[in-house]
Amino acid sequence: MYKYKVGMYGGSFDPLHVGHIHDIIRAAAMCEELYVMISWCSGRESASKELRYRWILNSTRHLSNVRIIMVEDKAVSKEEYNTDYYWEKGAEDIKNTIGKPIDAVFCGSDYYGTNRFESLYCPESEVVYFDRAEVPVSSTEIRTWATKHWDYIPAVCRDYYTRKVLVAGGESTGKSTLVQNLALAYNTNFVAEVGRETCEYAGGEELMILDDLIENMIRQKDEVRKAAKSSNRILFVDTDVLTTGFYCNLLLENPEEKTKMVQLADSIHWTNDWDMVLFLEPEGAAFVQDGTRNEEIKTQRKKYSEMLKAMFDRNQVKYFAISGDYLERFNKAKELIAQELKITTQF
Repeated sequence: MYKYKVGMYGGSFDPLHVGHIHDIIRAAAMCEELYVMISWCSGRESASKELRYRWILNSTRHLSNVRIIMVEDKAVSKEEYNTDYYWEKGAEDIKNTIGKPIDAVFCGSDYYGTNRFESLYCPESEVVYFDRAEVPVSSTEIRTWATKHWDYIPAVCRDYYTRKVLVAGGESTGKSTLVQNLALAYNTNFVAEVGRETCEYAGGEELMILDDLIENMIRQKDEVRKAAKSSNRILFVDTDVLTTGFYCNLLLENPEEKTKMVQLADSIHWTNDWDMVLFLEPEGAAFVQDGTRNEEIKTQRKKYSEMLKAMFDRNQVKYFAISGDYLERFNKAKELIAQELKITTQF
């Protein structure tokens, strides 16, 4: 038996955190119908209203009495919203959108004693407070630095906040070793170079066909997307679509095929959003022929490395060049990650 027929719990949920989830669960257990109202304003959010909607939707699918509604306001900043006008306008919009009497309004204990919700919803509604100290985090804190509050971010939101580090460079510069070592050091996962698998399947680089190269580009993008969902603060990726496009120019002979592959690479590159790019120089890394590597590149490693960096420059990709032996590369990568992303191996 529910205590209330209709309940309302609102907020910006920007981003959604475990404290919100706790409150939604408790409110839903008390109401025949619970309306979760997402307040949004174009240009003010750190995460889009569509993302916030799906985060709440996929956190509450098992709660059949939860209804999610988005309510727009016109405040251009959180400070502007936190005025009587916007609170009163918001309450009016919420009541009109729900379209039925609201028996209970749920909110955090940080509003207790302010009379904010009582002035807007009483006496028609009862105001119910949930203790904010039970889950001591706020959306503001997470927006300021998500990875510091990682344990409070629901799994459904984590791919959005995962920092993505690309490790790029020419052949046999230690990319695959470095991404695996970094993933181990930060207790997270990594995305291996798809091209290595397709090359081995083809029987060697010179035997790869156009479909193999297309698979490299599309699968690599998809593997990154999937891996981000289960990463711990940071994800390491071996090789990107620009590098694949660079090798397409070397391997393909048909001009039309080259043009199409460059266009595909550019299109996929446009959708990528790297938080950091580490470019591994050939100096300090011995060339290891594993059966998948180009012998021509082996003889002119510096030349092809500079050509690849020029491609990154043309596409305005900021990168940090790293050279030295494996230990030096590992240590320098960790130093840069701490410096630029403020992520360390301390949790």
